[in-house]
Amino acid sequence: MIVVHGIKNCDTVQRALRRLAEAGLAYRFHDFKTEGLPRELAQSWIDALGVDAVVNRKGTTWRKLHAPTRDGLTAGNAAALLAAQPSLAKRPVIAKEGWLHAGFAAADEAAILERLR
Repeated sequence: MIVVHGIKNCDTVQRALRRLAEAGLAYRFHDFKTEGLPRELAQSWIDALGVDAVVNRKGTTWRKLHAPTRDGLTAGNAAALLAAQPSLAKRPVIAKEGWLHAGFAAADEAAILERLR
């Protein structure tokens, strides 16, 4: 089963969900805003992909963080921060049976969808 983690009003998440539906791929959507982001889940993403792949450093939430928090971010403390502020996660995070990917760049769409088939 494909699980798409994100925020329902995120444009990139909406595009990813549309592409999955158009490709006929069944998925379950996990909305950070309503279901939260457990620290353990965030840590598993960091362990698999690395903190730089999981934390969205381009968004408003990142820019609003205090400089010491931004400067002190590590793989060891990022999961707690993501659990407290799920909007910091790069979106969407797509999981399927041992495969994990953060983000849905237009240039990567075809490869991601192929991997999910």
